[in-house]
Amino acid sequence: MFDTVLVANRGEIAVRVVRTLRALGVRSVAVFSDADADARHVREADTAVRLGPAPAAESYLSAERLLEAAARTGAQAVHPGYGFLAENAAFARACAEAGLVFIGPPADAITLMGDKIRAKETVRAAGVPVVPGSSGSGLTDAQLADAAREIGAPVLLKPSAGGGGKGMRLVQDLSLLAEEIAAARREARASFGDDTLLVERWIDRPRHIEIQILADAHGQVIHLGERECSLQRRHQKIIEEAPSVLLDEATRASMGEAAVQAARSCGYEGAGTVEFIVPGGDPAAYCFMEMNTRLQVEHPVTELVTGLDLVEWQLRVAAGERLALGQEDVRLTGHAVEARICAETVSFKEGARGFLPSGGEVLLLREPSGPGVRTDSGLSEGTEVGSLYDPMLAKVIAHGPDRATALRRLRAALAETATLGVPTNAGFLRRLLAHPAVVAGELDTGLVEREAAGLVSADVPEEVYEAAAAVRLEALRPPEGEGWTDPFSVPSGWRLGGEPRPVAFELRVPGLDPVTHRPRGTHAVGAESVSVVLDGVRHTFDRAGDWLGRDGDAWQVRDHDPVAASLTHAAHAGADALTAPMPGTVTVVKVAVGDEVAAGQSLLVVEAMKMEHVIAAPHAGTVAELDVKAGTTVAMDQVLAVVTPQVVAEAVAEVGSAHEEVAE
Repeated sequence: MFDTVLVANRGEIAVRVVRTLRALGVRSVAVFSDADADARHVREADTAVRLGPAPAAESYLSAERLLEAAARTGAQAVHPGYGFLAENAAFARACAEAGLVFIGPPADAITLMGDKIRAKETVRAAGVPVVPGSSGSGLTDAQLADAAREIGAPVLLKPSAGGGGKGMRLVQDLSLLAEEIAAARREARASFGDDTLLVERWIDRPRHIEIQILADAHGQVIHLGERECSLQRRHQKIIEEAPSVLLDEATRASMGEAAVQAARSCGYEGAGTVEFIVPGGDPAAYCFMEMNTRLQVEHPVTELVTGLDLVEWQLRVAAGERLALGQEDVRLTGHAVEARICAETVSFKEGARGFLPSGGEVLLLREPSGPGVRTDSGLSEGTEVGSLYDPMLAKVIAHGPDRATALRRLRAALAETATLGVPTNAGFLRRLLAHPAVVAGELDTGLVEREAAGLVSADVPEEVYEAAAAVRLEALRPPEGEGWTDPFSVPSGWRLGGEPRPVAFELRVPGLDPVTHRPRGTHAVGAESVSVVLDGVRHTFDRAGDWLGRDGDAWQVRDHDPVAASLTHAAHAGADALTAPMPGTVTVVKVAVGDEVAAGQSLLVVEAMKMEHVIAAPHAGTVAELDVKAGTTVAMDQVLAVVTPQVVAEAVAEVGSAHEEVAE
C-alpha cells in the first residue's frame, strides 16, 4: 500500500477519499485553488498544497501544477476523484511518466471508453447490445442532421468525449436541429474541450440502470450489482438506488455479465461503471450507453448494500493487489437510496427562477446522521459557494433492510438538512421521494421533468412570514432588566384609544411580491431557531440572518423598502431590464444596442456551474442598453440588457415625428 496519496479534486469527493486514506493509515495530500483555501477537504487532509487562482483551468485542471504538488509532498499515487481530470487519459499518462500511480484504469482504456463512438463499436464487437444511432467519428453538422432525420424524431444529441448529461440535447422538432447542434457543441467544448457529437435514438420512458464493476491487474473482473439512476433532470442524476426494483435475478446476472464483457473488451482495471438504457416494459431489451472510467458519484449506495469500500479497492488494485473476492462472494443486503444536494433555486411561480444554479455563503449547516443514514459532504459553515465549480454540494444516503425503510429514512434525513445562505434542492428531493410513482418503483428518466411543477409550492407558506416576523418582533423588544421600561418602546401594538394592533412588517422573498405581515400565534425565538404555532400546529425553523429553513426547504426573507423598490423600478420605466438569473459568466452575446428583436429571441447566454441559461427577449422591441460582453462575470440579478417594448418605441417615434412637424 502507498504511504502518501495526492487527491486531485475538491469538495465532497475529496473529503470522501481522505476518509478512506485515513482509515488505511495512508497520508493524504489535498490540493486547492484560491477559492478553496479554507475548504473542508483542505482542513481534513494531512497536508495541502495551493494550485493557483480560482478558475479551474489555472488550478484543478492544471496537470503540471498537480504533478508539482505530488513531487513536493512525496506522493506515490494520485486519486482523481470524479470530474476534472478523472477521465483524462493525457493526465493518466503524465502521472505514469512522472513515476506516479494513477488510481484509475489504464490510459488506453480511458481513451477508448471516453470516446462514446469507439466505445459502442468495441462493446458491440464483444457481443454487448448497444443503442441504435449514428456511426463514425468527427461528423459534420450536416452529417449529424442527416443521421437524425434517418433515425427520426425524437433523437438525442450527445458529446462523444464526456458524460454527466453535459451537452446532451433531446431534439423533438427536427427543424431546430441546427440550433440544437450548435448549442450541444458549445456545451461539449466548454465541458470537455471536444465538441464531437453523436446521435442516438431516443427511447421513450426509458430506465437508466448501471452496473458497478471491479477489475484487478491480474485478469479478474467482477460486478457488484446494479444501481437505478432513472430519476434525472436535464439528463443529470439526482436520486440513485441499489438494487433496482425492475430487475429479476436472471436479468441482473445477464446485465452483470454484459458489463464484465464490456470491461474486458477495453482492458479495464479498477472501479468503473457500465451504463445501460432499459425499456421499462422489457428489461431484457437493455442496451449499452457508455462506460464511466472512474468512481461514480452514486458509489455509496453500492457500498452500503455490498459492505465494500470502493475507494479502498481502487487503492488496493492500483497498488497491484488481487481482488479478494469472486463473483460468487458478492451479496446484496438490504436497499440504499442516495439524494444529491445541489446549490440551486427551485421555484415554479411565474417569473421566478425555476431550477437554476445558486450560490452564497453557508451561514448555518445541519447535516443528518443516525441509524442507516450517511452524509458525504464538502461543506462547513462559512463555505462560500460560487459559480466556478460543479453545483453538487453533498450527498445524503440512507440504507435499510428494504426499499420502503430506506426511502423513509432518506425523507426524514432530508427534512433535517439545512444549508442556510445557499438555496438547495433538498426540500424538492424530499417531496420527490414521496411521489406515488417513486414509492411504487415506477420510474423513468422523464418522470422528474413531468412532475416537477407539482412538487414545488408556488407560494411561500404563511408560517415562513410568521417566523420571519417573530424574529423581527423579538429584536424590537427592549432588553429585560431591573428598572422602568418605556411602554412606547415595547412592540405590543398598543394604540391610544383603540384596540391593540400587532406591529406590521414589510417582508419580501427575492423574486416574489412583497407582503405586509402582522405576527399572530405563539412564538419561541432562539439564537438559531424559531418555533411558530399556527392553527395548533408547531413549525420549527432553523434560522441564520435573513434565512429560514424547514424540512429541507429554505427561504430568504428580507425587509422590503418600498421607496428603494420604486426608485429601482423608475430607473427602467418604459423598458424591461433583463437580469442575470444566477451568478455566472456571459459566454455569448448575440445582439447590439439598437438591434430590433422579436419576442422570445435569444439575446445572451449565461453559464454557471457548467450549465447554460439563455436570456431571451420578453417581448418585441429594441435593445436600449447592453451592459455586458462575452467573458463578463455577473452577479445574480445584475442587469444585463434593457429591451424597450415595441409599443413604447413606436410611441417615442411618433412623438419625435410630431416635434419635427411643429418645428417645420
